[in-house]
Amino acid sequence: MSNAQSVKFVDTHAHLDGEEFKDDLPEVIARAQTAGVGKIFVPAIDLAHFPDVMRVSRSYPDVVYPMIGLHPEEVKEDWEKVLEEMKCLLQQNLQAPDDNPRIIAVGEVGLDYYWSREYEGEQLKAFEEQVKWSIAFGLPLMIHCRKAQNEMVKLLRKYEKDLPGGVFHCFTGNDKEAAELLTFERFALGIGGVLTFKSSHLREMLPANVPLNRIVLETDSPYMAPVPMRGKRNESAFVAYVMKQLAESYKIPEEEVVRQTNANVQRIFGIRMDDML
Repeated sequence: MSNAQSVKFVDTHAHLDGEEFKDDLPEVIARAQTAGVGKIFVPAIDLAHFPDVMRVSRSYPDVVYPMIGLHPEEVKEDWEKVLEEMKCLLQQNLQAPDDNPRIIAVGEVGLDYYWSREYEGEQLKAFEEQVKWSIAFGLPLMIHCRKAQNEMVKLLRKYEKDLPGGVFHCFTGNDKEAAELLTFERFALGIGGVLTFKSSHLREMLPANVPLNRIVLETDSPYMAPVPMRGKRNESAFVAYVMKQLAESYKIPEEEVVRQTNANVQRIFGIRMDDML
């Protein structure tokens, strides 16, 4: 797949540090760049994966950008100890020399009660602690939320005035859920491959309810590949299919989708897009 975009776009959420990419990461990056992807943001999900997140970021400077956070499904009995170590790593990173990949967000964090509520209380406490990091360090949040929007919103309301912003990752909700999340004015909805699924309502719901200046593009690679790649390993190159579907749904040129979502990324993450022109 090739793309003739003169302005490159951003995949704001890809797990390039995962085992799924260990054998062909250079080719994955090359395909992404050929498809028009200029930058890729990589969240951490736990302490063990963070060194790999940094390694990948170091290997592709100005292309891959790291985050740090404890994914809700990784919250266990030792969450306090894990977060203490993560916070130290975050502080060290922000004080490191400029040639070190700089952490751009606190993520992937949030709440997930889809499979179990066994660690419901721990998830809430861990999420709140990381929300406090976001405020203290002025970093946006990359929020994962599944079957927990009411709890998530209630927690975020406590800090609403101080939140620097962020992304509600992998949004697949309805118009009422979108409206509620958009009340957090410095946040955007992360839209990925689900937009292209035959069964998805997003193609109609988003243009009717969500302005394009509140959307960022993402893949969540290696998961949830868009049509026509559904069922395959997802990768950052495939975010082009999401961008094209947004253009079709909003009935605007692809270039407008790219420019607006890039502007949203710059506003939320503070990363200049000058080198993407």
